[in-house]
Amino acid sequence: MNVRLSREADRAEMLAIINAAAEAYRGVIPADCWHEPYMPAEELATEIGANVVFWVAEQERQMLGVMGLQDKGDVTLVRHAYVAPAKQRKGVGQALLRHVRALTAKPVLIGTWAAASWAIDFYERNGFALVSDEEKERLLRRYWSIPARQVETSVVTWRRLDLVPGRRAEGHHR
Repeated sequence: MNVRLSREADRAEMLAIINAAAEAYRGVIPADCWHEPYMPAEELATEIGANVVFWVAEQERQMLGVMGLQDKGDVTLVRHAYVAPAKQRKGVGQALLRHVRALTAKPVLIGTWAAASWAIDFYERNGFALVSDEEKERLLRRYWSIPARQVETSVVTWRRLDLVPGRRAEGHHR
C-alpha cells in the first residue's frame, strides 16, 4: 500500500470513497445533520481551499482511502478520514493515520460524530483519547468552522504526549 498526496485528478474518486463510507452515518447521526450527498464536490473544493491537504492510500492504482490534514497554527486537525467500505478493517485507515501523524510534531486533534462509536474506537485503538465535553466545546469552536448542531453532536480526540493546547495537564481528560 502506498500513501501519497492527492491530486486534482483524484477528486472524483475521493468523493466516491467519502460518500460511500459516509453511508455508515445514515440513521446514526441526527437526521438534521445528514445531507445528500454527504460531501458534494463544492464542499471538497472548499475544504481544499481552506488548506486541508488530502492524502490517499492506494494499491495497484486503486484508491482505498482518503484523509485530510489541516494546519491550524498550534495544532493539526485530521479532517475527512474515510476508507472505501470494501477495504475497511484491512489497515488502510491506520496506514493513513500513521502517515499524517508523522507529518507534524504538533498536537493532533480529530473531531467525529459522538454516535460514530466505530470511529471513536478506531481512534482510541490508535493512541487518541477523548477530551471532556467542556474541552470539546472549546476545541471545536476554536479550530473548526462547523454549525452549532454539529458541535453539540460531536466529540474530539487528541494525541500528544503532554496535553491539549492551552490547558494544563491535569483534569482535562474524560
